[in-house]
Amino acid sequence: MIGFVSPRLIEINEQELRLAIPLKRRTKNHLNSMYFGSLMVGVDLAAGLHAVYFAQQEKVTISLAFKSVKCQFLKRAEGEVVFVMQEGEKVKSMLQLSERTKERVNQNLHIAMFCERELVAEAEMELSIKVK
Repeated sequence: MIGFVSPRLIEINEQELRLAIPLKRRTKNHLNSMYFGSLMVGVDLAAGLHAVYFAQQEKVTISLAFKSVKCQFLKRAEGEVVFVMQEGEKVKSMLQLSERTKERVNQNLHIAMFCERELVAEAEMELSIKVK
């Protein structure tokens, strides 16, 4: 699924992750806007890639899962969608807590979705991390 929608990582740092999914034949629905499934792939990646980024920095192996997602669609995404997650500090602290306690840690993360700089949707995804 991830390869099918051709995501592009724009930026990743300690605080923020930004990635884009283009609107094309594979990612759009019958209304010529971004298909729900394509948007969920972007939300999944926005939350998960930050965990992988910090795990590589810390040189640890993690078990990563998503427990829940809640999404509010505000407008149709009729172009490329940029997914923005600005909770890197929270993800890093989850990883550190799991490493200390050897337990699974769950937190909700906020992901905003923009099309041509306009907010089109917002999601809350519950990320679950365990350091192996």
